[in-house]
Amino acid sequence: MLGRDPGEPHRTATSLELFFDLCFVIAVAQASESLHEAVADGHYATGFLRFALVFFTIWWAWMNFTWFASAYDPDDVSYRLTVLVQITGALVLAAGVSRAFEEGDLRVITLGYLMLRTALAGLWLRAARSDSGGRRTALRFAAGVTACQVGWVGLVFVPAPARLPGIIVMIIAELSVPVWAQSAGMTPWHPRHIAERYELFILIVLGESVSAATTAVRDGFDQHHSSSALYALAAGGLLMVFAMWWLYFAWPAHTLLATTHRTDRKMFTWAYGHYLIFASAAATGAGLAAYAGLVTRNTGVPSPAAGAAVTVPVALFLITVWAVHVRPHQRSVVEQLAFPVVAVCVLTAAYSPAPALAAGLMMVALVVVVTLSDRAGRGRKEEGLTSSALAAVRGPRRPPGSAKS
Repeated sequence: MLGRDPGEPHRTATSLELFFDLCFVIAVAQASESLHEAVADGHYATGFLRFALVFFTIWWAWMNFTWFASAYDPDDVSYRLTVLVQITGALVLAAGVSRAFEEGDLRVITLGYLMLRTALAGLWLRAARSDSGGRRTALRFAAGVTACQVGWVGLVFVPAPARLPGIIVMIIAELSVPVWAQSAGMTPWHPRHIAERYELFILIVLGESVSAATTAVRDGFDQHHSSSALYALAAGGLLMVFAMWWLYFAWPAHTLLATTHRTDRKMFTWAYGHYLIFASAAATGAGLAAYAGLVTRNTGVPSPAAGAAVTVPVALFLITVWAVHVRPHQRSVVEQLAFPVVAVCVLTAAYSPAPALAAGLMMVALVVVVTLSDRAGRGRKEEGLTSSALAAVRGPRRPPGSAKS
């Protein structure tokens, strides 16, 4: 299992990676549904906290395999079987999400996570045996992943009051493993491949948000509840998801990754920052679904707290996309300022009678600003290139009165 060429042309996601992602959809859907139920029952703080912890296990398992597969992917029988074991672990993890939400029972979700991570540790050991140049890095990964699994298993037996501090310690430990391991040498990951894998996952999460919101709105209409609030929610939710897609894909991630290929800090900021992008996108769907349920069951306008369940994830999405995608690309001042301003305005939409519609219209305005700014920037660039080309054709300008040779 030798490292792949990080400059390999036409590198794309494999069918096995796509299958891996599709199985993770189940876990994302379970986490989103559990958050939806918690918000609908009025457990806002507890629901979002548990969602953040559960979604971390889903995202972290997905992300670690994604970066490993970008560096090492022999696609032989042994590798395929190991990945299938990880997929099984993802399905077990998904089965334990509702228990973790409702009862705080971490046994099933820990079992699934253990299957995922143990299989990955085995792949790192295989890489260490085959790739002498990357052996130190691979062995550090294998040791770090294994040590963290011991910690997670031990956490199951910790009394409930002491469990949250233990979880925080374990999350910090997990996040530290790649930093420590790659300090011994960077793995040969592929910028275009990584960018595509992240883009595919954001599409999965956005699709889950659309599905959750659509199901909730449909249930409202099935119950013959056709109020203007429900129509506004449906329209606003659609605008929000469309704008989230537009804004995320407005800048090519692979160009940024190619320039930071050997810069640890920027690479880790980009990779880790996507946790908030993915989680906020998934939470948006859950918030829309919960708000739709409240509109269907109640005759009055839901509280601002219910509106915040829709607007806070969207604002977090905008701020994180701005930090991860916009600022590193050194976009115009207008774009740099527009994202934070709109994010703050979206937060205030929670007090609106139609928070989803208000937030959706604000995001559409941001899309218009970004598109016009980008078009103006391209126009200036093309004008500059045209001027340079004309100057090259005309040749150097002679001083007035100079004679021709």
